Amino acid sequence: MSNANSPNPAALTYDYIIAGAGGAGLSLLHYLIASPVLSNQQILVIDQSLQKTNDRTWCFWEMGAHEFESLVHHRWDAISIHAESFSKELPTSPFLYKMIQGIDFYNYVMTAAKLKPNVHWVEAAISNITETNVDHTHKEVLLEWEGGFAKGKMVFTSILPFQMNNLLSATKYDSVKKSATQLPFLWQHFKGRTVTFNQPVFNQKVARLMDFNVPQHGATAFMYLLPINEMQALVEYTLFSDQILEISEYDKVLNEYLAKHYPDYTYTIQHEEIGAIPMTQQVFSNYKAPIYPIGALGLAIKASTGYAFQFIQQQCKSIVAQLEQGSAINTNVHNTRHCFYDAVLLYILYHHKMEGAEIFKRIFAKNNAATVFKFLSNTSTLWEDIQIMRSLPTRIFLPAAITVLCRRG
Repeated sequence: MSNANSPNPAALTYDYIIAGAGGAGLSLLHYLIASPVLSNQQILVIDQSLQKTNDRTWCFWEMGAHEFESLVHHRWDAISIHAESFSKELPTSPFLYKMIQGIDFYNYVMTAAKLKPNVHWVEAAISNITETNVDHTHKEVLLEWEGGFAKGKMVFTSILPFQMNNLLSATKYDSVKKSATQLPFLWQHFKGRTVTFNQPVFNQKVARLMDFNVPQHGATAFMYLLPINEMQALVEYTLFSDQILEISEYDKVLNEYLAKHYPDYTYTIQHEEIGAIPMTQQVFSNYKAPIYPIGALGLAIKASTGYAFQFIQQQCKSIVAQLEQGSAINTNVHNTRHCFYDAVLLYILYHHKMEGAEIFKRIFAKNNAATVFKFLSNTSTLWEDIQIMRSLPTRIFLPAAITVLCRRG
């Protein structure tokens, strides 16, 4: 299906094709149409569903205002961490922890883009992306879907392998994981609810970032509770593991957690979301110019935590800057030092060398939130990295670091 802006997709060779209209694809589109150099380029956006729903929530920490500051649904200036025999509340200054709802982001970008006559839309499931030679010096990319195709000079795709096949069952996660055999591979998987209680029960000033006092399922598991006001909160059961749970298992833990902590109150569920984010440094695709992976496909995710929104923004801003300058496209957003730290932590979690709950408890117990946030944002100094490392047992992390270094050759 094409929108009113769109001619026959096969009638044009687009300057840029964006395959996937999720967080990464729409972020790139936002920066492209905001560029004084690129805003009039012919752009095609294709996704199997352009009828967006509130399917996810992005949270991140930062100092100062953000590109999408007007979309921030709530902000917190304090977080809390909970584990067995441990509870700590930490101010986040000079950072704020922020929430953006998916539907607000989608509507914001798509509303602006649909006013641009050079932005075209196709609603279809892509079946194939291939590179073709125009002549000895020029290449273009062919995108195909049932009943149609389009050609582009460059393609930016965020479509993971299981999305390409339009698989909806949990088996999709196993098939993707099996393709990533060279490096540790975990999923950050979760189910969340926005709940509203009949009376005030929450401290809306404090985000409960991690509560490890939940069933661990042989993994790193925690409850994530973000109060919007005194009666409403997003509560999410999150795990780092190599196996996805059945939906009923997430529901069971969510029900038990809410009953345990708020036994004398009733609540209604306004919204639910469920998802899985790959936690790995394994490359998912063998795409090369002029096909560029972005988002999770382009490893714009913190491999050891699954945080993505800020890394996606960095990646998309960088791509647009490179396009403006006419330079070769490099989609990498991670520096070597922090990639190494991620690899070590993934190795420890994947091989169960130490429980994730104990790792994060130690980090937050011995450091302030700002230092931890900088470390998790890949912006910490070497001295700050050392402070984080001193929080953790050398007998576990040093052998893991040596193993990772040896495997990297």
